[in-house]
Amino acid sequence: MVFEFKLPDIGEGIAEGEIVKWLVKVGDAVREDQAVVEVMTDKATVEIPAPRAGRILELKAAEGATVPIGTVIFTLEEGAGAAAAPSAAPAAPKAEAPKQAAPAAKAPAAPAAPARDAVITPSAPAAPMKAAPVSASGKVLAVPSARAAARELGVDLQQVPGSGRHGLVRKQDVQAFAERGPAAPVAAPAASAPRSFAPVQIERTTSETRVPFRGVRKKIAEAMTRSKYTATHFTVVEEVDVTQLLALREKAKALGAEQGIKVTLTPFFMRAAASALQLYPQLNSMLDEAAQEIVTYGHVNLGIATDTPQGLIVPVVRDVPSKGLLQLSAELQDLAERTRGGKIKPEELKGSTFTITNAGAIGGILATPIINFPEVAIMGVHRVMDRPAIVDGELVERKFMNFSLSVDHRLVDGADGCRFLVHVKRLLEEPGLLAL
Repeated sequence: MVFEFKLPDIGEGIAEGEIVKWLVKVGDAVREDQAVVEVMTDKATVEIPAPRAGRILELKAAEGATVPIGTVIFTLEEGAGAAAAPSAAPAAPKAEAPKQAAPAAKAPAAPAAPARDAVITPSAPAAPMKAAPVSASGKVLAVPSARAAARELGVDLQQVPGSGRHGLVRKQDVQAFAERGPAAPVAAPAASAPRSFAPVQIERTTSETRVPFRGVRKKIAEAMTRSKYTATHFTVVEEVDVTQLLALREKAKALGAEQGIKVTLTPFFMRAAASALQLYPQLNSMLDEAAQEIVTYGHVNLGIATDTPQGLIVPVVRDVPSKGLLQLSAELQDLAERTRGGKIKPEELKGSTFTITNAGAIGGILATPIINFPEVAIMGVHRVMDRPAIVDGELVERKFMNFSLSVDHRLVDGADGCRFLVHVKRLLEEPGLLAL
């Protein structure tokens, strides 16, 4: 019996997914629940398991292809007949490497859009279009590039007829709507909207390596570009004496080791940031552009930017103020291991209200982090430095770190950002205050 596997709905409002990598080939025998393919959406990369045991007959989508939810992506033969399936059948087709590199802006103030969105390919004539369908939550079914285009052009997605399968709204639908009719009012435009440039083509040489611009790296590029040209970034920096904090951390490491918990500095930063967010909740907010409302959260969920082989991924630690340092350390250790191993769940990447990015262990004394949109602030933590300081009238050697805070100036004033960092500085310089 041949079973056709259709790409499942793997997230609310998700209309399509990108085939990142096939984990099997035609002819392979697979167990029930064995991972078969890695699929990326605009939310996360997930492994899709086989729903039953059998032998792979056909892989119907190439790596790099974007397919709508409900599309058959592979077939397998179940039961005894599966054993007779040929084992040397050809592997899944690979998407042809692009003949031009991913676009990159020449001027730093105006990066180009990703390659897939830079060239518009007209779709084939379709049946008369109707109003965009919505999910059970009321969210319009649209591809990520269509949502980005709607924000950029000031278009209400609910008014855009979709030409895709089941009325799915695509980018060209949004652009066509913007050209033929007035756009619905949305949030105030960003201070500097990205200009449209022709895709950059890089001349080929004999000593180079080319890989398709897709997967996590492309999603990061899209998210960073959207944030940079939507949120009006402002960055403030504070220098923090962490001498006492490092001494306390050494004691905490010994206590954590007794319980098999690795204690880093990050939980201390999280506790300090959570305290500051409760004191200055305007930094724990988001802008609902469709409703034209500022949403301020009563809970503090912190996204922790994590460096992985696949790129920067941000798992979320929820309800931080209610958790102690050892509990936060244990959660971080578990999340980091599963994130780097590609085992993080999609729901563990959603719901953050503020983000911390810590590259101090790698290096760099200062950076201006890009906001994890639609949040309105992100705190960067940088490496420890030995510096001379005057303490009680004496010149002594102390440990210092720089902290940088980028805020969305549409919602947060620079003075509030400074007050936030001053509070964080006070707690970390006298870490005993964190117990309060």
